[in-house]
Amino acid sequence: MSTPQHTFALPGTAVPGVNVSFRKTLSESDVYLFAGVTGDFSPNHVDEEFMKGTPYGGRIAHGALLVGLTSRASTMMIEHLGASAVSYGYDRIRFLRGVRIGTTLTVTYTLTRVDEEARKTFADVTVTDQDGALCAVAEHILKFFTTQEG
Repeated sequence: MSTPQHTFALPGTAVPGVNVSFRKTLSESDVYLFAGVTGDFSPNHVDEEFMKGTPYGGRIAHGALLVGLTSRASTMMIEHLGASAVSYGYDRIRFLRGVRIGTTLTVTYTLTRVDEEARKTFADVTVTDQDGALCAVAEHILKFFTTQEG
């Protein structure tokens, strides 16, 4: 008895240029809950008085929290494509400026390349603030898979 062979094709809408985005105002509770989950209680994130004396002028969000927001954008892309995929990783993550509590962020996820043979898509991810300033950038890779029902 042979195992059924499943052919795989990325959804036809998985083409370079397709994008999704969302906005979120970063709250104090976002930062403190993230600090609690990760154990990262650096003064950068939780000590306003300390941070007032720095070039940032006050507390800033964890860089990893921004990466978490980009994960939401990748999930939105998977849902948009109607496919099953997992994160294959991030390349070239850069935090270009500190993000203060109360900042409204827009996360945009744009497909840049599709590799049908490897079942992967590559995307540019940007995080901008309410003034349009770039706060973080990354390249993200999704790895698609088939599911068996029954």
